[in-house]
Amino acid sequence: MKKFDGLLFCTDLDGTLYDNNKVVSKKNLEAIEYFKNEGGLFTFITGRVPKTSMEICRIIKPNTLYGCINGGGIYDAVKGEYLWNAFLPHEVMELVRIVDKNLPEIGIQFNTEKEIYFNKDSEAMVKFREITGVPYITCHYEQVKEPVLKVVFAHHDPAQITALNDLLNSNPNSKFVDFIHSEKNLYEILPKGISKGAVLCKMADFLGIDKNKTIAVGDYYNDISMIKTAKCGIAVANAVDEVKAISDYVTVSNNEDAIAVIIDGIEQDKFNI
Repeated sequence: MKKFDGLLFCTDLDGTLYDNNKVVSKKNLEAIEYFKNEGGLFTFITGRVPKTSMEICRIIKPNTLYGCINGGGIYDAVKGEYLWNAFLPHEVMELVRIVDKNLPEIGIQFNTEKEIYFNKDSEAMVKFREITGVPYITCHYEQVKEPVLKVVFAHHDPAQITALNDLLNSNPNSKFVDFIHSEKNLYEILPKGISKGAVLCKMADFLGIDKNKTIAVGDYYNDISMIKTAKCGIAVANAVDEVKAISDYVTVSNNEDAIAVIIDGIEQDKFNI
């Protein structure tokens, strides 16, 4: 029997696995390989869609399925296909129209199974495109005919994000969907009941993993559900206070080889798993 047999390790990407320069450190990569070689399943649960996750798959080579779209999908990178995903209901279009009308400076992006459509730009949306390197496919949101996995809004001003949150939650159609503040400048509409925590459970079921053998680590509001769901939930030191408050443990920051430190801690029985 190997050291990490039966363990499922799920990490967030930005602000957790990636350092502030969007790099996965050598120590983290070496620790991930060690964890996998000793029988552990290492993967990630991200807000990204598969189209923007290909590079990180190439770098860390997860040895199992991964969660995407902030819990809206389970993807098999080897086969290049979804094993499961969830779509937004038609009521989402009215919510988008209301945002477009009342908060015209906010960027809008539709994510489908095959494409990311940039429906309306903002400074924060342009920055998103620069960081992810995704193709600039643009069209009006009313022209998107494919089923939509999530809608992303982007703006650099926190006051605009707060106004967006209030506007969406005050609309009667909000009962059909869920919302998540996924990054400082990003706010998303997701299908009802979708979260990183829910998809962690679904992945464990797919893989036949005991939920008491799961580890999750993250830094932002969209990571709260998976950290609370996992048997061992860990926040990096740079996490927002709300994430630290609900975590079982707080480790070093994303700039200090956090994943390597956690894997070493698992081996040394420093965590309750």
